[in-house]
Order: sequence, then structure tokens, then C-alpha cells
Amino acid sequence: MSAALKLKPSDPNARRLLMRLWRGYVSQQRGRLALIVLMTALTAASQAVYPVVIDRAIDMFERHDTRILYQVPLLVLAVTSFKAITWYFQGTLIQATVLQVVQRLQDAMFSHLTRADLARVERESPAALASRFTVDTATVRDALSRAVNGVGDSVKIIGLVGSMLYLDWVLFLIAGALYPLAALPIQRIGKRLRRASGGLQASMGETATLLTESFSQARTVRAYRLEDAEGARAERAFAKLYRDLVGMARSRNRIDPMLEVLGGAAVAAVLGFAGWRAAHGASTLGNFTGFVTALLLAAQPLRALGSLNTAMQEGLAGLARIFGVIDEQPTILDRPGAPALPAGRGRVVFEDVAFRYPDGRTGLDGLSFIAEPGLTVALVGPSGAGKSTALALIPRLHDTTSGRVLIDGADVRSVSLASLRDAIAYVGQDALLFDDSIAANIRMGRPGASDAAVAAAAEAAAAAGFIAALPEGYATSAGTGGQRLSGGQRQRIALARALLRDPRILLLDEATSALDAESEAAVQDALARLRRGRTTIVVAHRLSTVRDADLVVAMADGRAVESGTHAQLLEQDGLYARLVRTQSFA
Repeated sequence: MSAALKLKPSDPNARRLLMRLWRGYVSQQRGRLALIVLMTALTAASQAVYPVVIDRAIDMFERHDTRILYQVPLLVLAVTSFKAITWYFQGTLIQATVLQVVQRLQDAMFSHLTRADLARVERESPAALASRFTVDTATVRDALSRAVNGVGDSVKIIGLVGSMLYLDWVLFLIAGALYPLAALPIQRIGKRLRRASGGLQASMGETATLLTESFSQARTVRAYRLEDAEGARAERAFAKLYRDLVGMARSRNRIDPMLEVLGGAAVAAVLGFAGWRAAHGASTLGNFTGFVTALLLAAQPLRALGSLNTAMQEGLAGLARIFGVIDEQPTILDRPGAPALPAGRGRVVFEDVAFRYPDGRTGLDGLSFIAEPGLTVALVGPSGAGKSTALALIPRLHDTTSGRVLIDGADVRSVSLASLRDAIAYVGQDALLFDDSIAANIRMGRPGASDAAVAAAAEAAAAAGFIAALPEGYATSAGTGGQRLSGGQRQRIALARALLRDPRILLLDEATSALDAESEAAVQDALARLRRGRTTIVVAHRLSTVRDADLVVAMADGRAVESGTHAQLLEQDGLYARLVRTQSFA
């Protein structure tokens, strides 16, 4: 973000960002851009005709020319109608072009983040990531809109300058001498906005994070009477956001008054000189009136160009943050020419596996065990032993720091990610579903599966009964995170998804630990069917799960301290026996 705050259009980094935006996202809209230029030129030309029409009308009025009764009204009507039509198409084309560019930026960001390393995505809260798609793209959208409109404003000014030169070049020189005085103050204001823009975008992301967190913990807030504490926390966040927004508003709002004063000074100078000249009979009323009309018409595009620099600074800060996301290179990638995972029954081997988190914490330290095909391996141990970390290394959500994870003899880092993950299904403790139909949530296990296959998976997962009782059956929406379903129903939908995938390896992060007895019984039956004939590795939190396992691996400090069956480990009276006695399967 600090790099973004130092950007200005003349900086090499800013030019690089703008050229990248042009080449990668804007230049593809050449057809629309050509039409925008045409509509802009026609709009500017129609506006530039106004002063000349006024000049002609005043001259005809002074001469008592009767043609003023029909000629001037028809001319004004024709000019305004023509301008209205070109203005409409200009504005519509500009918005369509800008929105298309923003959409492509959002697509690129989302595509990158869905393929980025899990550690990168977890580094920021979901709300902070979402702000990249809303706050940052909004600043880019505003800057692009103003930049394209700025071209139109420039053309309008050129047309009006031509009218003023045609009507009275001396008055033009007097008026034009004042406006360059605003350049230096506007540049200084732009520098302040550069510093403030990135901070404001970060504040908005932090506020969104706080709100998401507070609302998602609504039950905890009420149960522990944290309303006042949360209110105070939100009040501090809103106060900081308010200060940042007010600071931005103050900087932005200095520009228009400054240009207004300069415009007034220009009109005053023109009136003074024109009055002196009229006293000596050196000009006509028509020329003077037409010139003042052109000068006043030029005020709005001049103000817009004056504020363009501020919008560009904010847009560059947002663009730097967007490209910062897109440019982050994932480390978990397919090796060149990576083959598919070889055929097999799902034999999983951990060979002296070590893993370090990006912040230096140790996740695993020399973990070794073997999960034979078709058997169930339970990983148990105290909190922080590395059980979930070990599970995450199998589908390469993270990569090992040293050692190897093998599936059917192949190092998971040497095979293609697509083939690796197609062979694995994961069911977590919190079965969060997508805000889509139940059928769509199940079908995510195997996109393109038939309705019959989806129904069969639901039947096998003991979910068909409750689905049939829902208002719209399989078409019923699960709601955000699956909130319209109970915990047991969500778990059975997740199991149906895994069944539909028909994986050779099943990873379970104790899928029944948060369920009531009735729901657990239904889910356990479905799990028994799901595990049949598959290698299953489960992070166990309940003794009932461990007893059913073919192999128990007791872990501590990232290592396998003991391994064996439930009965064998009880006889050893070591770590596992202590965990059983205290029921502390964390």
C-alpha cells in the first residue's frame, strides 16, 4: 500500500500501471472508444455553437431583424436536440466501457485468488478481500469515468476556446491568463489525496471486517452481553473512518471553490475591460454577450478537469492494490509437464514430513505414517499437535518444507493438481454450504453429474428424506453458509457431495463432533458407507471415532509419538492412553 500512496501520473510506476491498464483491459474496447471520441466531438461541437448563436441573436435583436422570431428559436432547438442525443450516447458508452474494464479487473482478481495459495487467502479476512472488489474497484471506476469524461471536457474547452477566439481574441487572452494560477495548488492537493487514499481504502476494509465478524458472532455477543463492547469497538472504527472521509472531503472540496473564484475573477476582468472598451465604442453587444456565454459554458468542464487530478490519484492507489493482488505468484503450482496421479487404491505415505508456516511456526516436525488402501487412520493428539496441518498437505493446500507425502507411490508435488484433488474428498467439522440450491451444492462433488446421480448420493448420505420434505426439494436454496439447514442436514449434504465425487481418499476433520445424538447417528451411518473401500484419514475428536479406526496415530509437537490399534495403544499406556482417560481429543 505504501507504494500506492506515492504514485502520481508522472511517476514511472504510475505510467507503468496506466500502460498496463490500457494494454490489458482498455485497449480491447477500441470500437466503443472510437464511438466515444465521435460522440464527444459532436457534443463539443454543438456546445461550441451556442456562443455563436447567441452572438447572432443579439445582433439580429439590435437590428430589429424579424427573422429572430423563427430563425433563432429553430436554431437553438436544433442545437440542443443534437447535443442531447450525442450527450446520451456519449455517457452511455463511457459507462459501458468503464464498467466492462472494472468487470475484467474483478474477474482477474477473483480468478487469481481462487487459485492462490491457501496461506495467502487466509492472511486477510474475507471482508478485507471483498473490499478489493468493492472499494478499490470503485475508485478505479470513478477515475476511469472522469478520465474518459476529461477527454470530452478537453474537447469542449477547445471548441469553446475556438468560439472565444472567433468572437474576441483580446478578451480571451485576459480571461485565459488567470486559470494557470490554479495549477500549483491543485497539484499540492493531489499529493495530499495520494497519501490519504490508500489509508481510507484500508480503513474501509477494516470496518467491513469488524462488521462481518460482529454479525457472524451475533449469538456470542448476546449470550455474553457484549453489545456495549461491540458498540464501542464499532464506534472507534466508524470514528476513524469518519476522520479519513472528512480529510478526503476537505481536500477534494478545495478545488471547486478555488476554480469558482478564478472563474469569477476572469468574468470580472472581462466585464471591466469590455465596459471600458464599450465606453469608447470599440465592440458590439453581440460579440460581448457571445463571449461571456462561451466563458461561462467553459466553467463546468474546467472545474471537472481541475478535479480530475484528485480522482486519478485515488484511482492509481486502488489500481496499485488491485494489481498487487493479481501479481502475487502462488507457490503451489503444477510442475512443467506434471503427469496425472497414477492409478491405485489410495495408499498414503508420510515420509519424515516437516512443515513451517510463513511466520516461522512449526506445524509438523518429522511426521511419518502409512495409511493402507481401504483402511481408516485416525490422527489424535492435543491441540496444536499438527493433525489438521497433516490433513492439508495431502491435497497440497500447503507444501511440505521437507520430507514427502506419497499417494500410490507418487509424490503429491510431482503430479498435476487437478488429478490429485479429483482423487480426494474432504468433509470438515463445519460443513459450510454455498448460497445455491441443494442439488447444486451436492453436484459440486462432480460437476455435470446427472440428477439421478445426485439423488443417489443424497440417498446414500441419509439426506434424501429431509430433502424431500423441503418446500422445493432439491431446488431449495441452502442459504448463506447453509444457514437454512440444521447442522446435521448440512453435514449430510457435505457427505453426499463427497459420495458423488467417488474419491479414492477421504479426509475427515471429525464430521460429527458438533452434532446432536440423533443427527450424529444418521451422519455416522452415511460415513460408514462413504468410508467403505476407500482410504480414510480422519482427525478424531471423539473416542467412538477412534475405536472404529484401523490405525491410530497419536501426535504431539508435529510428530507421530505412537501408532497402532486402539487396544494396542491402551496397553502401551502412553500419550494415547492419557488422552483416552481424560477424553481430551482436541
